[in-house]
Amino acid sequence: MNWTRKWINPVLDKEFRLRMRTPRSAISLMVYILVLGLIALGFIYVSMYLGNGGGQTRFNSGMGQIMFYVLSFAQLVLIAFMAPALTAGVISSEREKQTLSMLLTTQQSSSTIILSKLVSSLSFMALIVVATLPVYSIVFMYGGISLNQLVSLFLFYLFIMLMLGSLGVLFSTLLKRTMISVIVTYGVGLCIFLLTGLLYLFALSLVQRQNAQSVLQPDYSWVGYILGLNPAAALISLFEPSFSKQAFLVRGTTLNADAPIQLWQEFVVVYSVVIIVSLWISIRRIRPVRRRRKQAETDGTDGGATMEPVK
Repeated sequence: MNWTRKWINPVLDKEFRLRMRTPRSAISLMVYILVLGLIALGFIYVSMYLGNGGGQTRFNSGMGQIMFYVLSFAQLVLIAFMAPALTAGVISSEREKQTLSMLLTTQQSSSTIILSKLVSSLSFMALIVVATLPVYSIVFMYGGISLNQLVSLFLFYLFIMLMLGSLGVLFSTLLKRTMISVIVTYGVGLCIFLLTGLLYLFALSLVQRQNAQSVLQPDYSWVGYILGLNPAAALISLFEPSFSKQAFLVRGTTLNADAPIQLWQEFVVVYSVVIIVSLWISIRRIRPVRRRRKQAETDGTDGGATMEPVK
């Protein structure tokens, strides 16, 4: 048996062909790499020609490490903008085109449909992220980072895409309109990226004021758990483990005192649960007719009377 027929189901094969063979995909890939490349070249220009009062300076390994951080955060922002747009309409668009009912009558299970839509959408985003490797090769020319850091960074990107993608699929399944689904997905993403940081700053000010008036000082503060929900903070802790100690306000008297948990570890644990719950709800809610029919059979009524046309 051909391995493509074994691992790629008809839904996934259809999505791959429609998404990967359009001029829009090639243009999106080119624009993405161009933007990230301009950010890298702009940073090199500013560092070499504008960072020393207009005089030319040498681009060393320290600047290369800073450029790596700049590229990492720039790509994190780009992923936050693109991932919801790619996944927030995968189910609602089928409903709007009145093809969802036809898709549900096939032999594909609900989990196969949801996961295929998610994988096909995120595969294009993963292709774009992998295509940016030549841009990161500029950093390796000057040193300052290791291969392990680069691999950890790209694995973190894949997790972020999976998290945002699962939320997009969830709202696309629950909501009937693609536009509303996209808006809600971006709103939740904004809360994850921005609101968690603002909540941490607010809680930090309260804790510092309380500690200033208290005689007994705890070994660490609970406010770090709020910052562990922020993707940017988790990314920083992935590069700098000492950042977690600062986030938790660790006051250990020994050098071995460490944070109760690294921020990136908390981020992965919490949002892994979010991913699983989002996909589970999407799989359960993609077939509302079947659910109403089963409920009608349990109640002893006619299940056909509860069936509604797809709007």
